[in-house]
Amino acid sequence: MIGSQGGKKLVVLAATVGALLAPTAAEAAIPNALGVPCTVQGDGVRFCTDTPRSTVPAWDGVPIDVNVAFPPEPAAGVDGNFPLVMMFHGYGGGKIGLNGMQRWLDRGYATFSMTTRGFRESCGSAASKTAGGAACNNGYVRLIDNRYEVRDAQEFAGRLADQGAGLIDPQKIGAIGGSYGGGMSMALGALKNRKVMPDYSLVPWTSPAGKPMQIAAAAPNIPWTDLAYSLVPNGSTLDYVADAPYRGAPGVSKQSLVEGLYLSGLGAPGFYAPVGTDPTADLIGWKNRLDLGEPYGADVQSILTEIQQHHSSYYIDHSIQPAPMLMSSGFTDDLFPADETIRFYNRTRTQYPDADLNLFFGDFGHPRSQNQKTGTTDALRAEENAWFDFYIKGVGTEPASGATAYTQTCPGNAPAAGPFTAGNWASIAPGEIRYRSDDQQTIAPDSNTAAAFNPVGNNACTTTTAADRPGDASYELDPAPAGGYTLLGAVTVIAQYGVSTDTSQVAARLLDVAPDGTETLVNRGLWRPQGGDNKEVFQLHPNGWNFAEGHKPKLELFASDSSGAPIPALANYGRPSNGQGPITVENLKMRMPVLEKPGSFGGLVGSPAPKVVQEGYELAADFKALAKPKAAVKGKLKVNGKKAVAKVTCPAEFVACNDGTLVANATKGGKFKAASGTFGSIAGGTTKSVKLKLTGKARKKLAKKPKLKVRTELTIAEVANSVKGKTTLAG
Repeated sequence: MIGSQGGKKLVVLAATVGALLAPTAAEAAIPNALGVPCTVQGDGVRFCTDTPRSTVPAWDGVPIDVNVAFPPEPAAGVDGNFPLVMMFHGYGGGKIGLNGMQRWLDRGYATFSMTTRGFRESCGSAASKTAGGAACNNGYVRLIDNRYEVRDAQEFAGRLADQGAGLIDPQKIGAIGGSYGGGMSMALGALKNRKVMPDYSLVPWTSPAGKPMQIAAAAPNIPWTDLAYSLVPNGSTLDYVADAPYRGAPGVSKQSLVEGLYLSGLGAPGFYAPVGTDPTADLIGWKNRLDLGEPYGADVQSILTEIQQHHSSYYIDHSIQPAPMLMSSGFTDDLFPADETIRFYNRTRTQYPDADLNLFFGDFGHPRSQNQKTGTTDALRAEENAWFDFYIKGVGTEPASGATAYTQTCPGNAPAAGPFTAGNWASIAPGEIRYRSDDQQTIAPDSNTAAAFNPVGNNACTTTTAADRPGDASYELDPAPAGGYTLLGAVTVIAQYGVSTDTSQVAARLLDVAPDGTETLVNRGLWRPQGGDNKEVFQLHPNGWNFAEGHKPKLELFASDSSGAPIPALANYGRPSNGQGPITVENLKMRMPVLEKPGSFGGLVGSPAPKVVQEGYELAADFKALAKPKAAVKGKLKVNGKKAVAKVTCPAEFVACNDGTLVANATKGGKFKAASGTFGSIAGGTTKSVKLKLTGKARKKLAKKPKLKVRTELTIAEVANSVKGKTTLAG
């Protein structure tokens, strides 16, 4: 039996041990985050929010509505130092709730979301403005200004890193979001470990207590990288150049989409700065000016420059390699099309060949996307999970970098074809179908699409009659052969334009014309031609689309992709230009990248032709390094009587080499044709003997001397340019 004194000693000992094992204040249950109270949910998750809003003063005092959540308290170890996923909403939306955060909480991440300044309860609603008082005076929408919305997120993450012993790991932060939130995620990934100050200077991103902070990975979904170009494109972006900034004349407003965006943030959802009060965030003034249309002078150029330089991730200083980025874009997204991420990808891969970047494409995003491909979106979610787990937490296998694509299919709920993958964007489509028209056509100044396929009110599977519209320039290819072929990438158009006014535009559409006389939009583009004697090149937005057997690709060029008049704004994909004049088009070439290998369909599919690189551009590194498969003449041309025999090898990358012509020209003793011949088909990866007929002059030369040095010129349907080489005719 233990005496009373011994019992007291045991109680004291137990209390001491208990004190040693008990969590410290920093390790205790998390009572609040950023001052917002946290409550434990049924599954143990700590969710920090309040109603009707849980606002926290930003670095400049503007009250920002936030949500924060943490995984359940661990059974042992430190309750804190979590990896963090910052989640961002779309335009006019609000902070992500617990249901949206659950995916990352289940994977062991803390989560943070905020309603970006100027929307809803971050000074966007009347009630939040009343509650915020004078602090809301400057709390208006700034279109993801790197100095404001982006810095807001960085400062809040820094405070979480400083709270207690640190609620989150300052070096393990991810950024994810769609649309407007994709623009945020792009900017954070591009800045990586830096932040932008009010004077636009870059400084290291540190917490208030001085802890170094960084984005470890980002996964922007349907983002912009050049907001000015995405809203007012002029056709200067190409998917194969190293650097594709907005250059040339101001472009064509995507009127219906710009109008829809503007209205979705107006009033109770959003707070826009009074017109003319802030030249860095004058959304009302900017839109009013664009609505007036051409001519666009220095005033419009200053608007575009502001939006580019301070609201677009592409123009963030790129003297450091960005965070690992998984960028996903919608092939059928007419607002922020696939060019937006390809532009950033090409420049980064050229500057930083070992950068961890992956592109992901499918039928999702803004109108006219259908967002019904569950297989595509499930695959994207799986890639996002693996991307964050590896680059933020350091677990799992390293994800592949490169490009992944799923095609558009109709109806909307039909499974997409794919995934089609490649080590980079340059090599995703091995083949090319080429079309040429030397005829001159004229685009009438009043030609328009009658608002067919306007993304407002239509989706990617909308069809209409395939009859040509008056005044367009139309180019129709032959029907697709048995089995069909699949476009994957951006259609390139090269032509000469006769332009009478510098305010004119060309609206381009590629259509699938079905045997029943209906047509479906495959992709589109808006272009400001310069005119003159030189050939000009522009591209339609990329897509993945199968032209089934009997279906014909048709390129149409109009004066506007619209109803024909600037009003009503919601009826026009592209705003009709003031002062539009007639445009002549001649010597047009069209190149369609396809999944099929060169040599397919008896030579219909060729290897990609050399890219047209105009002055001021250079090829992206991946395109420079792309190996060009070529047929070859192996060994000497052996003479046998009046014939010579050449061994011709077709590259393994080809299905076949078709319709070949081989000419051997003597290079010494007077240049002349020595032999020539043709062949029908050689299977890819094989060598075939081809008989050439010797010319009389060659036979005479060989009779005197049994060897004749020649230069061979081999031309096949699948190779864009002739293949030449030196060899010998051996008698």
